[in-house]
Amino acid sequence: MDKIAVLIPCYNEEKTIEKVVKDFRREIPDAVIYVYDNNSTDRTAEIAAGAGAVVRREYQQGKGNVIRRMFREIDAQCYIMTDGDDTYPAESAPEMITHVLERGADMVVGDRLSSTYFQENTRPFHNFGNSLVRKSINLFFHTDIKDIMTGYRAFSYQFVKSFPVLSKGFEIETEMSIHAADKNMQVDNVVIEYRDRPAGSVSKLNTYSDGIKVLRTIVRLYRTYKPMSFFGIIAFVLAALGIGFLIPVLVTYARTGMVPNFPTLFACGFVLLAAIQSFFSGMILKTIGEKNRQDFEMRLQEIWARGQEIRHRDKGGE
Repeated sequence: MDKIAVLIPCYNEEKTIEKVVKDFRREIPDAVIYVYDNNSTDRTAEIAAGAGAVVRREYQQGKGNVIRRMFREIDAQCYIMTDGDDTYPAESAPEMITHVLERGADMVVGDRLSSTYFQENTRPFHNFGNSLVRKSINLFFHTDIKDIMTGYRAFSYQFVKSFPVLSKGFEIETEMSIHAADKNMQVDNVVIEYRDRPAGSVSKLNTYSDGIKVLRTIVRLYRTYKPMSFFGIIAFVLAALGIGFLIPVLVTYARTGMVPNFPTLFACGFVLLAAIQSFFSGMILKTIGEKNRQDFEMRLQEIWARGQEIRHRDKGGE
């Protein structure tokens, strides 16, 4: 087991990867630096290896697929995840590592939004999207994560080995944040200086298509992690519509003893039945979710014990 592993997912970052690897080697000399090449068509892998990184490959395209491979293959007491585009400062890594190894944090977020992000980032829709996603998740999941979509994070062994990676692309950061909030993990924020990509380095993030994917991920995970709220809202809307259209029918019936709008009556009945079904679906899924949380806590104990066993075994082999 490595003490510290630096994880760098890469796709066509030949202009910056050498500097990123060397910066982290300078700031964390005892770390093992892993560069996972995601089908690059340039010299990213060759340059990373020459700079001293351990280079591996992931052939399924997408950042989420790369993170899944990294988390599966690498054992470490502390993980640092960063990008290969030289937008995150290696100088902040020691502080983030301290939060994991000495303060027991499960995830440390490199907070760009509280420092220079809005000045350095020249893409206004990115700025708006980051603010929208942060406010939405903190509201829905009652947390205080300062930067939801940052690619600069530190993790504990328990977080990495218990995190189910479902996303394939850039929405992976959103999924990490929601998972940590739902599972009551300790999340610390470390303010970092952000710098925009250097000239010649091109972002792989599409503002609109990837932004829509992130919003869809939030809705999907809200449904999964907060089923009572999600289906309760649907039940409330359906009940309001059903009752709203039913009242005039009942008033007419009370006055005349007749029902002139049978289609409206039938439609309201079905809508109210759908509202009841949605409400009880939320209740059932909430109960299942609470049982899953209990099972998750027991799994964390097993992961912690396995991590301790690996560390003792590695020490015995030294």
